[in-house]
Amino acid sequence: MKIVVCVKQVPDTTEVKLDPVKGTLIREGVPSIMNPDDKSGLEAALRIKDETGAHVTVLTMGPPQATAVLREAMAMGADDGVLLTDRAFGGADTWATSYTISLALKKMDFDLIITGRQAIDGDTAQVGPQIGEHLDIPNISYAEDLKVEGDHVIVKRQFEDRYHIVKAKMPCLVTALAELNEPRYMTPGGIFKAFDKPITELHFDNLDAKAEDLGLKGSPTKVVKSFPKAVKAAGTKIEASPEESVEYIVDKLKERFML
Repeated sequence: MKIVVCVKQVPDTTEVKLDPVKGTLIREGVPSIMNPDDKSGLEAALRIKDETGAHVTVLTMGPPQATAVLREAMAMGADDGVLLTDRAFGGADTWATSYTISLALKKMDFDLIITGRQAIDGDTAQVGPQIGEHLDIPNISYAEDLKVEGDHVIVKRQFEDRYHIVKAKMPCLVTALAELNEPRYMTPGGIFKAFDKPITELHFDNLDAKAEDLGLKGSPTKVVKSFPKAVKAAGTKIEASPEESVEYIVDKLKERFML
């Protein structure tokens, strides 16, 4: 069995800032990490590997420094890594990103593709399902549990106030929630082995694509403006009995809406 896990290197959003002029993320000086949902997806793949002996490949699209998340994934137990990198891929929206990744996946053998639900730097939750659509394979999103039985996957899928149990025949794609599991740590031996392993690089010339379909040129959507969430004024705290609280709230509503 062959599993490909798509991961992304993202800025640690606990320290993220926006450029007030350009409206883009300021990445300089901000630590980069493996996207949390992707790491849970990787852990799910590694647990399947522990049980079945599956081969796990990690794939990321990004600049050369994105090899760091591939090394981290291999130190956790992944077998090999693939870096999809080229200036032609720059500025891609979710559509162009998913299309580019799907072209790379078409050159790889896989039974199961696992991605994170969404990346913390974009929060779109679009790339995973779009990859499945480009590849014309079943895709199951919001996985909070994942099992493999024969040539099928069985997924417990989060859905509002309930969950779905979905069974799909492989090849298929699953997007994982961070709540799916607790990812393992890298081991010292795994770290040494990870840096001894070669990483395969794929560039524009390796893909069967036109330049106008990739990157900024191939993106049907554009970000017009980005801005931080407005800070709300501090609220008013009162200590009162339930009856007094009700009377206070009613008076405030009357005052606000001039009733």
